[in-house]
Amino acid sequence: MATYRVEPGSPHPLGATWDGSGVNFALFSANAEKVELCLFDPKGKREIERIALPEYTHEVWHGYLPDVGPGQLYGYRVHGPYDPRRGHRFNPNKLLIDPYAKELYGDLRWHDAHFGYRFAAPREDLTFDKRDSAFVMPKSVVIDTAVTWGEDRRPRVPWSKTIIYEAHVKGMTARHPDLPEQVRGTLAGLADPRVVDHLVKLGVTAIELMPVQAFFDDRYLVNQGLSNYWGYNTISYFSVAPRYISPGGNLHEFKLMVRRMHAAGIEVFLDVVYNHTAEGNHLGPTLSFRGIDNASYYLLGQDPRFYFDTTGCGNTVNLRHPRVLQMVMDSLRYWVEECHVDGFRFDLASSLGREYDTFDPNAVFLDALRQDPVLSRAKTIAEPWDIGPNGYQVGNFPPGWAEWNDRYRDDVRSYVKGDLGQVPAFSRALLGSSDLFEKRGRKPWASVNFVTAHDGFTLSDLYAYNEKHNEANLEANRDGHDDNRSWNCGVEGPTDDVAILDLRDRMRRNAMTILIASQGTPMLLMGDEVGRTQSGNNNAYCQDNEIAWLKWDDLDPRDEAFCRFVRGLIAIRRAQPLLRQNTYLHGQPIDAHGTRNVVWLRPDGKEMDVPSWSNPHARVIGMLLCGETDRLLLVTNSYQGAIPFRLPGPATAEAWTLLVDTARGLIAPEEDARPADSQITLEGRSVLLFGASAPTRSMGSSLQ
Repeated sequence: MATYRVEPGSPHPLGATWDGSGVNFALFSANAEKVELCLFDPKGKREIERIALPEYTHEVWHGYLPDVGPGQLYGYRVHGPYDPRRGHRFNPNKLLIDPYAKELYGDLRWHDAHFGYRFAAPREDLTFDKRDSAFVMPKSVVIDTAVTWGEDRRPRVPWSKTIIYEAHVKGMTARHPDLPEQVRGTLAGLADPRVVDHLVKLGVTAIELMPVQAFFDDRYLVNQGLSNYWGYNTISYFSVAPRYISPGGNLHEFKLMVRRMHAAGIEVFLDVVYNHTAEGNHLGPTLSFRGIDNASYYLLGQDPRFYFDTTGCGNTVNLRHPRVLQMVMDSLRYWVEECHVDGFRFDLASSLGREYDTFDPNAVFLDALRQDPVLSRAKTIAEPWDIGPNGYQVGNFPPGWAEWNDRYRDDVRSYVKGDLGQVPAFSRALLGSSDLFEKRGRKPWASVNFVTAHDGFTLSDLYAYNEKHNEANLEANRDGHDDNRSWNCGVEGPTDDVAILDLRDRMRRNAMTILIASQGTPMLLMGDEVGRTQSGNNNAYCQDNEIAWLKWDDLDPRDEAFCRFVRGLIAIRRAQPLLRQNTYLHGQPIDAHGTRNVVWLRPDGKEMDVPSWSNPHARVIGMLLCGETDRLLLVTNSYQGAIPFRLPGPATAEAWTLLVDTARGLIAPEEDARPADSQITLEGRSVLLFGASAPTRSMGSSLQ
């Protein structure tokens, strides 16, 4: 073996840091007895040096190697007690990923040697395994993070103007016929100008990427020929998943993607998983954190052999520990400062604000994020639930946060498909769910509104299937949600019946129009604009194939028409301040004449009263939005038959211009003006949106 010079180095920064002359290695472990740094050859197959880190300062093991530089492959072996009953699982036979690694080399190849105990032994994890796992482990890589960003400027889109597009790195481009095959499904593919141009023409302002931090495929999936396609199984919080880097590429592909998105005015959000790791429960593999300091990195149960699990994934990251909190904060800052990311969506975010059985909006992580001078300026979105006690926390995150609003999803779905008694909940959803979010100075944008997301049906499938069809997941169709509030419009799955296809088109136009016309922050699911289908699979987490990938070519003319419709809707939202207001609307007067900012209308044109709101059979409602100079009227009918509807009179507007008609699939038809106080026919299962200018002088109508 070669001999490397070793100097004491520094306990900070953590990780492997190249300073131009050498590399400082620093690893936190409060309970270890010895830490060995293992250096590997360029192929990662042969361990060429094993060096005991010489210093231990403030629970950090560290050393400086002046003979090492960028590109060096490495890992750690950590010595200490193997005593699961006390929460310790040290095993120096297991090569460990540096929690601060900025890049990983190679793939994880499942083998029993990954486990700190003798796999399948009768005493399970109370046994000890002596096999070396290095031959099946990816290696950490020393990198030089320097990059020339040029004229990169963050778009800094105001929250009130934000329109999110949830996407998957591979799924977005794996089927793109015009991209070189070697970049399809990678960050380089996502950065291609043709892909960026699609988002620009669509009109969205942010792309929210499902997990890109390094993750592994679960062993049980690999054994079935499946994979962890979604990626909610993180093992390295500073590294890009190697599968998203094109052959011969590196981290710079991520930075190129960000730069090109920014140049197009599009922000980049990352879906991040700091609630659990890929190491699973007490019978999971020893890959990184578990072998470095299990008792520090994870929340342990009353019996420290087991984990306190609020995620359903086997473990919960211990954000109450200052060094673990530091790791998460350092990771977030790295993505913002080094990679120019604009925001984050936090998976199972209730787990991040827990004090075991209770959620605390002033929990240490949430407070740390709010006061951080870098991260407090990034956009933060919570998935505000987990599976632990009191895990459902929609509306309870602190000021500054936006939250996925699944109540919006459920209430809009129920109304659109025609369920009875939905009008009150539907009206609250249209105005940003003030019953959930109007507190502590929060704004309507705090509600991230969505009808579809990665977890569930696509928009096309929502109106093509009554039941989930997840057989391809090989779980006997037991996985996935059963409460989908979907409707197949008369036939389950594909059909050639033109009437049913027309109805399905109308239903998705209805849902999309309502989403774009609602107060709050709209989020679209990748491919909904072009009719992406998963053939009824509402839990495609393990489908890294055409079931989940976006189809770009040979689109059905219906889907091409729908894409134009969605573009038109988004253009209307961006042009209409009344659809993206910064205050909650409760019918407050906006002028001296008593004109109110919102009025709810019955089909006869009169204002909704108490009996109207409590009528379970009501399925038609009008929402009149009034500004100083403009008016908008959204009229919705979830009943199957046509209904007459009277437009507001001249005291509100002198004439009404039709902007959207979902029955005919029209956006801004030319010269389609309707007189004030005229009666129109609202087709069954349809939505209309009208615009108007305020009258020259208000006339004191009761509808003002």
